[in-house]
Amino acid sequence: MSEYPVCPTCKMENTYFDGTMYICPDCSHEWTLDDSAETDNIPRDSNGAELMDGDSVTVIKDLKVKGSSMVIKRGTKVKSIRLTENAEEVDCKIEGSSIVLKTCFLKK
Repeated sequence: MSEYPVCPTCKMENTYFDGTMYICPDCSHEWTLDDSAETDNIPRDSNGAELMDGDSVTVIKDLKVKGSSMVIKRGTKVKSIRLTENAEEVDCKIEGSSIVLKTCFLKK
């Protein structure tokens, strides 16, 4: 029996190969071996630019803030972001509130 790679998203070992892609039934992530070799923990914005602590970014989409009536409008400039342990999220302050934003909604 052949050994399948662990899921790069959730790190579960319950994966299978469907003929073209590897699939994780736990988190529904699909990838190829070429994709898994390219995954890195470098935070990148929506255009693929590398993000660093202290960068200034712009929000590319109107975002509703969960648990609040606040809406972050498209085009809002965010200064001095802080990277988190998750490469897909950054911590920042907007209007005095500390908020975690997904990097896919930001551009440098």
